[in-house]
Amino acid sequence: MTTTTIDAAGHLTITPSILYFGTPVVLLSTENEDGSFNLAPFSSAWALGQVVVLGLGRDGQSGRNLAARPELVLSLPTPGMWPAVELLGGLTGQPEGPAATAPHTRYERDKFKAAGLRAEPSELVRPPRVAECPLQLEARAVDVRHDEAGGFLIVQAGVCRVHADPAIVVPGTQHVDPGAWSPLVYNFRHYFGLGSELGHSSRSLTAGVRRPRP
Repeated sequence: MTTTTIDAAGHLTITPSILYFGTPVVLLSTENEDGSFNLAPFSSAWALGQVVVLGLGRDGQSGRNLAARPELVLSLPTPGMWPAVELLGGLTGQPEGPAATAPHTRYERDKFKAAGLRAEPSELVRPPRVAECPLQLEARAVDVRHDEAGGFLIVQAGVCRVHADPAIVVPGTQHVDPGAWSPLVYNFRHYFGLGSELGHSSRSLTAGVRRPRP
């Protein structure tokens, strides 16, 4: 039995097996050595201006691809796409090696087809976008390195083009409408969408200019 303690503020001291504390899911498209394309879901991505920082498994096909071919696409799925995301999580783009022999994992050359998703050509990079995703970022990796412990890869990628479904863009602007866009969130290995809006930051550029809702 695992023992826990309660601190002076009334909080439990716990040791979670992993820290996935509510981050958006991303479908990552990269180019394989033979010119085909890999598609992999992950949930460790943070945007800093026009740079996205990615955390990837050290031995995965995505990391191998980016170390050799820096072009990539980040496609952000909607909450309703979670079954396709979960299916992709059990596939690997490596026909042999640790990923291919991991429990509950099987090799799949065409992951788009396996997940029932459509590959849409990109404009500035070779890997395709996921057509069903309302928000898609074409990018190029500028730095790929191991984390301090050596178990993961940390990737910095510069975004070179953003594609958005018109339904999630504030009309007449370059802004994504946060009231219309709901990402799929991976919260401690469970899938969620967003709830209703609670408020907005004083730095918001879309407050008061969003499209009316029926």
